[in-house]
Amino acid sequence: MALDRSLVGRIGTPDAPRQLFASTPAQRVALARRQFFEEGVRPSGLVGEAVIQSWMRCSRTHADRQRIVPFDPVTPSRLHATLARNRQLLEAARQELGQMEHALAGTDCHVILTDREGVVVHVTQHPAAAHQPVLRKTARVGVNIAEHIVGTTAPGIVASTGQACTVDGAEHYFDLLCHMQCAAAPIRDVTGQLAGVLDLTVEARRFGFDAASMVSLYATTIENRLLQAQSRDHLILRFQASPTLLGTPLEALAGIAPDGTIAWLNNAGARLLGRLPEAADERDVEFLLGHDLASLLRLGRREAAQPLRLASGLGVWMQAQLKGGADGADFRHAVAMPGEAAPLAIERHDAMPAAQASEHADGDEAAPHEQTTLREHSRKLIEETLAAHGGNVSQAARQLRVSRGTLYRRLRGWRDEAAAVADARD
Repeated sequence: MALDRSLVGRIGTPDAPRQLFASTPAQRVALARRQFFEEGVRPSGLVGEAVIQSWMRCSRTHADRQRIVPFDPVTPSRLHATLARNRQLLEAARQELGQMEHALAGTDCHVILTDREGVVVHVTQHPAAAHQPVLRKTARVGVNIAEHIVGTTAPGIVASTGQACTVDGAEHYFDLLCHMQCAAAPIRDVTGQLAGVLDLTVEARRFGFDAASMVSLYATTIENRLLQAQSRDHLILRFQASPTLLGTPLEALAGIAPDGTIAWLNNAGARLLGRLPEAADERDVEFLLGHDLASLLRLGRREAAQPLRLASGLGVWMQAQLKGGADGADFRHAVAMPGEAAPLAIERHDAMPAAQASEHADGDEAAPHEQTTLREHSRKLIEETLAAHGGNVSQAARQLRVSRGTLYRRLRGWRDEAAAVADARD
């Protein structure tokens, strides 16, 4: 079908008909802004959903998109408190921040680390160029770049949603930021809460590389370091389907608490095991991993990764490292806490290698009597704790600070012993 000659003559002129389809990223964003801000139409498919949601949040608090954006730092007292509160995050990030800045030294990119509230706690030190007027104001420690202050940005969206994202040019809410490009990723702590945001930002030019992948890789490495730093009383497990992935950002990590439950998983660990149940009594390591705490503690005595099969049937290679005290006291022997029953001392005996147990028995004449007394004490303690909790094994295990698997094995063993005695009498 031939084009109307009158339309052909008007293409490219001021009175040309409005384009129905955008062909470039800039045109798509311009069309999205027109639909959202002028026509009140949701621009689905033109910009990402995270950007649309951010525009919606910002439009409720920032009526004038053309106003000057304040980039004032927080008060000195708040900055001091913020830096002190995030000392562990900064220490965990120190090595990776240095590596990133070295890799990006030939670019105009700035590396920015904020706390969970959006306050900058680290930024690339080299000064912004003359063609980067916005970065000259924002790239300072103490500046709050949260969404409710500076509008739509990648670090602002991550701080609000906890999800990695990129914001390109005019996707920023305020007109002043239309020449910025930023990519950000979250860093979480052992509680699963946002600890900080890692961001790459450049002004008046494109990145020229996959900034989203780079920032995600380094954020993952920082997060893995932070998780381990915050796990002084945990048994740290490293595992993956291939041993070559251990020690890389792709390794799965899990923190095992002294009560035999999985306290946390990193993202790679969650992909292999599934998301942790919300209820603590459903996080038993033997149920989720297929191996009890004692066997995992023994794994920590070997430096090389060992092949294991998970409860799902998946084969992995695993290393274990006990954080905290060198003897692993919280895991292996009784430490009475005020108002709590002491952890079962038999955990130490279970975790002891056979050869070591034999040497101990040979070298101590009183050992058989002590072990008998210990077993009697442990049984009495278990029975009393179970009675106090109405027979609830999960609650009793939590108070005793052992895994449910250990408790079930003890109960099953006593039943078997009782049955054997009854058979012998018959």
